[in-house]
Amino acid sequence: MKFSFTAILCLIFFRIASAQEADSLNLSFPDTLNVSAIDTLVQEKVRKKSDIDTVVYSSASDSLIFYVKEKQMNMFGDGKIEYKSMKITSANIYIDFSNNKIKAEGELSDSAGGKLINTPVLVEGSESYQGKAMTYNFKTGQGTMAAANTEFEGTFYSGEKIKKVDKKTYFIKHGRYTTCDKECPHYYFEAPRMKIIQDEEAVAEWIWLYFGDVPFPIPLPFAVFPLQSGRRSGLIAPVFGEDATYGTYLARMGYFWAISDYMDVNLTLDYYTRGSFRLTSRFRYAKRYSYTGNIEGSFSDFTQGESTDPDFSEQKDWRIRWYHNQTITPTLRFDANLEFVSTNYLNRNVGNINDLLRDQIISNATLSKTWEESGSSLTLNYNRRQLIQTNDVYEVLPSINFTQSQVYPFRSEFGSGERSWYEYFGFAYNGQFQNQRNKVGGDLKIRAGVRHNLTFDFSPKVGYFSITPKLSYQERWYNKRVKKVVITSSTGEDSVVTNDVNEINFVRTFDTRISASTKFYGMFPSIIPGISAFRHTVTPSITYSYRPDFSTPGWGYYDSYRLTDGTEVKYNKYEREIYGGPSSQEVSAISFSMGNIFEMKTRVDPTDTTDKEEKYQLLNFNLGMGYNFAADSLNFSDLRVSYRTQISDFFDFSGSNTFTLYDYAGTTSRVNKFLIDEGKGLFRMTNFNLTASLRLSGEKLKSDERNLSATTSDEFGIVDMENRSVYQGLYTNRDPDFTIPWDITLSYTYNLSRPTPENEFISSNINGSLNFNLTPNWKFSITGNYNLQQNEFVAPQIRVSRDLHCWIMNFTWNPIGTYQGYRFEIRIKAPQLQDLKITKQDQFFNTR
Repeated sequence: MKFSFTAILCLIFFRIASAQEADSLNLSFPDTLNVSAIDTLVQEKVRKKSDIDTVVYSSASDSLIFYVKEKQMNMFGDGKIEYKSMKITSANIYIDFSNNKIKAEGELSDSAGGKLINTPVLVEGSESYQGKAMTYNFKTGQGTMAAANTEFEGTFYSGEKIKKVDKKTYFIKHGRYTTCDKECPHYYFEAPRMKIIQDEEAVAEWIWLYFGDVPFPIPLPFAVFPLQSGRRSGLIAPVFGEDATYGTYLARMGYFWAISDYMDVNLTLDYYTRGSFRLTSRFRYAKRYSYTGNIEGSFSDFTQGESTDPDFSEQKDWRIRWYHNQTITPTLRFDANLEFVSTNYLNRNVGNINDLLRDQIISNATLSKTWEESGSSLTLNYNRRQLIQTNDVYEVLPSINFTQSQVYPFRSEFGSGERSWYEYFGFAYNGQFQNQRNKVGGDLKIRAGVRHNLTFDFSPKVGYFSITPKLSYQERWYNKRVKKVVITSSTGEDSVVTNDVNEINFVRTFDTRISASTKFYGMFPSIIPGISAFRHTVTPSITYSYRPDFSTPGWGYYDSYRLTDGTEVKYNKYEREIYGGPSSQEVSAISFSMGNIFEMKTRVDPTDTTDKEEKYQLLNFNLGMGYNFAADSLNFSDLRVSYRTQISDFFDFSGSNTFTLYDYAGTTSRVNKFLIDEGKGLFRMTNFNLTASLRLSGEKLKSDERNLSATTSDEFGIVDMENRSVYQGLYTNRDPDFTIPWDITLSYTYNLSRPTPENEFISSNINGSLNFNLTPNWKFSITGNYNLQQNEFVAPQIRVSRDLHCWIMNFTWNPIGTYQGYRFEIRIKAPQLQDLKITKQDQFFNTR
């Protein structure tokens, strides 16, 4: 028989304890009625003395006995009591309401061989405790439990006795600590005394680490285990290893300081016993909805041999990086991604394949402002490109760009209906200033210039055609130009010397064009089941453009020099300037293009009311060609063809071809003869590009909760670019995702350049990534690139992972190439113990 009582019933029994003589559940109805007649003032007085302030639920499968005078209640047989967020279940429960204490214990079972069954379980919020016997004060939260174990947010504690002194702190006698949820954990820490402060730390003395039930032979005299999730200040545990060149090392030892909720900083040191070291620091900052960023700095000093050795070498390198994103106002934004490195830094100081394969360092910083009402924007930009092999630097400091989008000055903002012809007139403006600083071969060259682009167009629609005349005006301002002079040597040989002339110059050019375009469709019904129709959209366009020859003397943009043999050579006075000089060729050309889009429309299932019509683009096919009336030869331009198709999200295919009408002579040049006149056909292909990519994956195992994939951004919202990379560096912390049984990514790229049939250049590469589960706990991954022309692999990487329940094993191998090596690692999954691991690695860098 099962009994259930509410707080009202409890109050009736315990508030009349002083007037009742019964010591059991045998209460008469008159007694109960007498309670209801008690004076209101007496009730109020009793209520103030009572500790019951909410509903209490209790039940028992065997019996439930109240001792009213003693204010006690005993529950036998699967007892359960609930009070606020606290719940206790046990074979036997004893409650003393006078001191708010609860005692619980299991019962011996003959069928279980005399073992205790239905032992006490205490659940308080997200905490759970279980043991043989328990005492608990449900008002103060204090209590003790014998032979107990408890779990909190993925961590498990057990001990001979657990004493809880408040809601967050408890002591454990002969305690165990682990993150393994097995009954016999794969690993655990054991100590005679432990103190646990939830969400903060676990403190213990003389800690033994057990693997299975086998202890590690050397204990720790004292340890503090962090229990916080997220950021927290503290020491960073080092990694111990051996390097064949620089000796035994301790890597990444240092300190992390969580300064506030908005910023933190770390400092780490790699020390090698043969005298080398690396010092690295990172400062991060963030303010939600405003800005995020980090600053990183690194300095390394690697030495080989003793200073007195004849082959002694020392290499000092450094790197500084700054990443910043900030929305200052809704229309003002600042973004920076700057990196400055010494020439040889990446050769020794990084373990990420993508960094090692880089041949240049690119930095950018941009401040942008927009005015939405006027459609204008202003951008201030800094750009820097550093070539790693030569240490040449190409820098633009600054670049200022102002853009005014299309404006229709005669268009009424409040007009409706059909527009007048003059309302289609519009103009747009773009202005740019750049200052280039190029340091090549140790020689610094500075060039600056201003460029204005002003475009006028008129776009009325005549019937089914859109007619668009356009005039483009460009003006360039320079503070330098070049002057070329001929110097004749004593042997009669001519040499041309180019000198800079410092003077203000204005280069003004223009071109004009008029285009006409239209669009028409074709619909074709389908007999294929599930497909309603196919549609073909055609967009033909014809354009006439004109640009004068700006090399004629009247414009003044070209100069000339004369060789000793009397030959006059014309040159562009602004050929070295950042925006270049005007063209020397007149253009009076007509061009034709045609766009084709093939689409498919699905048929709606009449038996399914939720089914909808879907449209898919099957093929995008474009071609174009032109004819220049002003050219003295080779009037026809190349025929250019491009195409692309995409099937859902798993397959992409795109390509382009270039064809010429003209014959060739020698190995490089074309001649003004048509192929068809020479009996060689109508066209000859000169370029061909093809790219195909495939992405497939198995269905995610929804029932498997072991998704170990790392997120691509940290707690500050800063994107982790390493985790998004195709390759995994040897020091990556990202774990494989065992919930996806397999996935494959393949891409094929083919490029053919054939100026003449005898002069041909081909590149062909396959890039791939394959991941699959050999078993639910084994995962195999391989990534790499194969050069089909040279028949060799480029930077392949193989990775084997094993899910070991609370541990994970990773083996990463770069089998060939300059950066070959391997790394073997077994470590605990739990983030608070991620530095507890065993590693073994080979020499990762091959500098020979």
